[in-house]
Amino acid sequence: MTSIIERGAATRPIVPPPARKPGFFGSSTGQKAVMAVTGAVLVLFLAGHMAGNLKTFAGATAFNEYAAWLREVGYPALPKRAVLTLVEVVLVAAVGLHLWSAVALARRAARARPVRYARRRRSQAGGYVVHIMRWGGLTIALFVIYHLLDLTFGVANPAGPAATPYARVVAGFQHWYVTLVYTLAVVMVGLHLRHGLWSAFQTLGLGRHRKALQAGAVLVSAGLVAGFLSVPYAVLIGVVR
Repeated sequence: MTSIIERGAATRPIVPPPARKPGFFGSSTGQKAVMAVTGAVLVLFLAGHMAGNLKTFAGATAFNEYAAWLREVGYPALPKRAVLTLVEVVLVAAVGLHLWSAVALARRAARARPVRYARRRRSQAGGYVVHIMRWGGLTIALFVIYHLLDLTFGVANPAGPAATPYARVVAGFQHWYVTLVYTLAVVMVGLHLRHGLWSAFQTLGLGRHRKALQAGAVLVSAGLVAGFLSVPYAVLIGVVR
């Protein structure tokens, strides 16, 4: 016969141990911060890269000297290519962390809303923004690989790897389909950047200046897109030869 003590023990509820709080990088705040910081690093790189590309308009000598300065010229107390290698390491780390934070935030959002709405409002559907942010990263990653093979290593460039950087730029963008590929990729970068800048502003708590910040995000994105596309189209129409 079961005693009163045994029956009380059997019916006593089992209290689970308290849930362990995630660290900073395991929280949505930390992941958004990582995305914002790495995004800022990538925007600075894009601005610098665009400024370097615009040296194409200064002629073959100026552009080739700039490319040689990046790759070959040494710096005080540092070996050749040291600064460029450091930039590449920072970029790879920034891209990796940016992708990690994007995936982590997407999984967190999916867990928070496991059941799809029967009827989703237009704002919830996300429209083109969802597709841009979901597929834009993959498109940009594929473009970066092609860009490196084309203009950095020259193996996918009509002029070949032995040609000068300026000659590779002219040889590639003389073909309309190469310029079209670059146009699509750069526009995708611009759309991705516009939404990313606005999201970063919101993360920083600046949403009360909505109209001004949205306009700023559009202007920055449009300026980078125009700067990057000016060289391919200048080559295509014969301004740069």
